[in-house]
Amino acid sequence: MGASEYEVREGLFYSKEHEWLKVEKGQVRVGITDYAQDKLGDVVYVELPVVGRKVKQIGEPKNRDMELGAVESVKAVSTVYSPISGTVKEVNSTLQERPEIINTSPYDEGWICVVVPENLDKELKTLMDAKAYSEYLKNLG
Repeated sequence: MGASEYEVREGLFYSKEHEWLKVEKGQVRVGITDYAQDKLGDVVYVELPVVGRKVKQIGEPKNRDMELGAVESVKAVSTVYSPISGTVKEVNSTLQERPEIINTSPYDEGWICVVVPENLDKELKTLMDAKAYSEYLKNLG
């Protein structure tokens, strides 16, 4: 698939590690992108974060404080990094029973968790909007 064939939604923010976030009333909903789920293949298991866990925004070098969990497919296991610093408020427990909804609905039913951000305005500036993320995908080849 070419970069233009992946769904990239307006109104979301994106990380270079292919996580998305949506700002909702002072908190953020987080998931993996259509590109990420396609590259993973059929998702068979999702390791969700613990509610109340503090996470840091993804940066270099990566460390466990930046991890939200993992997504396992028939092909690989991929770490899900937090695109924002804060505290995990809610997890999508439906993914325990139906992990495949990450493949069929990565931006709607397949969200992973909700985070109460610590420094939203500053950290949003380090993420990409839909246009920038689309360009980023094109440059991946």
